[in-house]
Amino acid sequence: MLNAAQCRMARAAVNMTVAELAAAASVAPNTVNRFETGKAIPHVNNLAAIQRALEAAGVEFIEHGVRLKAPPSSARET
Repeated sequence: MLNAAQCRMARAAVNMTVAELAAAASVAPNTVNRFETGKAIPHVNNLAAIQRALEAAGVEFIEHGVRLKAPPSSARET
């Protein structure tokens, strides 16, 4: 499951604000903020929603960080 550092990195990688991530995950902005600052760990369903929102935005979570998903092969050939 995603950790606070990965959340911050992922959000930065896709240039997403806390408010944008919160809206995409259907959670309160305070939930994202408190998680990223280490003040609280969201309920498991909220944490999963945050991760899904970041993945939908193009982030891939790897063991110790994040990376952007590769574009579809047809996009690379242009």
